[in-house]
Formats: sequence, C-alpha cells, structure tokens
Amino acid sequence: MESLESRLELLERRCRRLQSVTLAALALGALGVGVAVLRPMGASTGGELVASRLTLMDSQGRTRATLSAQEGGEGGLVLHDTQGHPRALLGVDASGSPRLRFATAEGSMLAELTVYSEEAPRLVLGNNGGSEFFSVGLMPDGSSRLELADGDGRPRAILGADEHGAPGLLLVDRKGQPRAALRVSPKDDASLVLEGQDGEVFRAPSSVQ
Repeated sequence: MESLESRLELLERRCRRLQSVTLAALALGALGVGVAVLRPMGASTGGELVASRLTLMDSQGRTRATLSAQEGGEGGLVLHDTQGHPRALLGVDASGSPRLRFATAEGSMLAELTVYSEEAPRLVLGNNGGSEFFSVGLMPDGSSRLELADGDGRPRAILGADEHGAPGLLLVDRKGQPRAALRVSPKDDASLVLEGQDGEVFRAPSSVQ
C-alpha cells in the first residue's frame, strides 16, 4: 500500500504537468491573437507582414516612426523627434498625390513638396509661424508660377509664365493691389505698367491697356 508521502508526490507531479499544459495553451492563444491583429487586411504569403498600421518606438517607449494606411486611400510614413512630435511626412493623399512635408515641433509647416495630377509639382517654404513666404509650381495647364510673400504670408512678388511660355512679373503692395507689371506677350511684345498711390499710371508703350 502506497504511503501518504508517495501519494502527495504523485499528486504534485500531476499538478505541475497540468500547469505546463495550461501555460502552453495560453501562449498559443496569445500568439493567435497577435497574428490576427497583424493581419487585418487578409492573409499574407511569402513571409510578408500585413498590417494597416505599424509603430516603431525607442528604448524609452517614445514613438519615433508610424507607417499607416487609411481606409480613404491615404497612406504615409511619419517620423517623430525625441519628444514624440511629428516632424517629417512622406505620404500619398486620397487623390493619389504624393507629398513630402517637414514641420516644426509645434506643427508649423517649414517645407512641403506636392505633385498634383501626376504632372504639377509645387514646392512651398514657410516660416516658424506657419506663413508661406516662398512657393513655386507648375500648373496642370502648363503655366508656371513663383511667389514671394511677406512675413504675414501675403504675396508681394509674382513671377510666372503662361501656358504659351510668355513670362510676366507682378509686384503687389501690402493691400494686395498691383503696382508694377512687366510682361512679354506670346508675340514677344514687351509692356510695363506702373501705378502710384495717387492712382497715376505709367504705361510703356503708351498704347498698353
């Protein structure tokens, strides 16, 4: 007849085996949940990792990079500084236009490059206050435009060429009123228009309207 100590030892071994089986089942269950989270977009093949959002964190637990895809078609990579502020973006918006953007820690745009309609790039530079002071771009119709603005973001000098390649320069006062215009027409006719504060206008040649 087995002793009481032998029975107790046998019972302890069975309990330990049961605990091991339970832990293994829990681990497999957690692994299955993790795979389900990482594969919300459907099955993956060939060793691919399929997910709608991926976040990279540093050793301090701070977010440093986020790669995501939105339901509306937008997607992009956002890089964060050591304080977790988004500072750089490389993405594509819902219309399919790619965009590269750099910002301050407060979120003010400092530089942005966007391509519209697959053929119209536009570069914008801004100051720390968020106002655009420089922009240059090519329009879908083939015309081009360069703008210089003051500290409040108001365009003061506009240099461009129309769809025929005819160039022109326009200078604007602080109220947005044109004061000087220099232009060469598609037929290579040059013109100059100057307007003073009193409304007096100088034109050259004098036949320019």
